[in-house]
Amino acid sequence: MWRGQDKVWMHYLNDIIASDLHSAAFLSSWLRNAVMTRHYTHYLEVIDLQKYKIIRKNPAVRIAIRNRSDIPFVFVISKN
Repeated sequence: MWRGQDKVWMHYLNDIIASDLHSAAFLSSWLRNAVMTRHYTHYLEVIDLQKYKIIRKNPAVRIAIRNRSDIPFVFVISKN
């Protein structure tokens, strides 16, 4: 697969292993986004005015944010 390409894998902060700095930066930002989304969905609700329902359970909130965030009249609201 990588014949003729000498790759050196470096171990960066936050246990990220990548072949170059750009890949490591991308992986770090993607990992931070995934972790932050996972932690903050405990404090969020999704109000779907098209289906007339409020989504409060954590796994369902994550799925709704991922799938319905660009649909009109679907709002992500903080519980506070």
